[in-house]
Amino acid sequence: MTKRTAVRAAATGTLATALLALAPHSALAADAPAPPTAPTRAGVAAAHEAAASPATLDTLARFFASEGARRGARAAAPTAQDAPRLEGGSVPVYVLSPDFVRGKAGAAVARLEFLADKAVAADGRKASVWTARQGGSWKVVNIASGDDETRYAAAGAAKDKAGTVFHEPQIDAWYVQRGNRVEPLDADAEKAVGAHGTTVDAYRKRVVKAYGDKLPGSAYAKRGEAGGYGPQAASEPAPGPASRPAAQAGPGGQPTEAGAQAGDSFPQAAASTVAAAAALLALGLLGAGAVRRRRGR
Repeated sequence: MTKRTAVRAAATGTLATALLALAPHSALAADAPAPPTAPTRAGVAAAHEAAASPATLDTLARFFASEGARRGARAAAPTAQDAPRLEGGSVPVYVLSPDFVRGKAGAAVARLEFLADKAVAADGRKASVWTARQGGSWKVVNIASGDDETRYAAAGAAKDKAGTVFHEPQIDAWYVQRGNRVEPLDADAEKAVGAHGTTVDAYRKRVVKAYGDKLPGSAYAKRGEAGGYGPQAASEPAPGPASRPAAQAGPGGQPTEAGAQAGDSFPQAAASTVAAAAALLALGLLGAGAVRRRRGR
């Protein structure tokens, strides 16, 4: 064997070894489900405009004042300096998809549920303004204390800008999906998938075991015990932390219910997720005045 032939053989062997080493990773990438459909730029802009409207900011002021009163703070006449403000832009909020749980071919792990904006009071308290598209326009459908939605979106982006941050509301866990991996973003998620996360396939097996018999149309859902995905009477409180309906309706005084958004593939029951609740409820929310409380972290 000449020197040139020996070098070529060695190079060929090295290349073959490299290809073999890459093969498992290629398989993992091929097995990774497609990401969920993201909202359009126009949709995000319209959602933020709704969240930043004077009517919404007025409702936020009442929300923060009411929350302060519950904590024993003395009420005072609001001033311009007391006005709440929005920080950052609207972020898409994805939740565990029932199609993924039922094993539908090609289903993404999560689906778009609503958009959220971070609101900040003069004293630094935070709230999340949820918006959904209904009747051809974007409306505020809920205000929740805390900033889980925007905070975990930022945490996931810090790990991987191309990843999908999503919520498993049944156990109030937040994750980021990175290709074929599901990694935890909070303590509840870490309990579910471990500190270093798990594969998408292993995650699917866990949620199928937990919620496979609780999907829409199941006997569990028809009994009104939808701790997983089925509808539950709005008059029944969700399991988990206390929740409080709005004391007053939003602009127009009409209930705002989640609806399908054709242009952005917005799912039904878009505003149904409540952090820390153990169920996805079909809620009739009172416009911008609809308020859901959640447990502190």
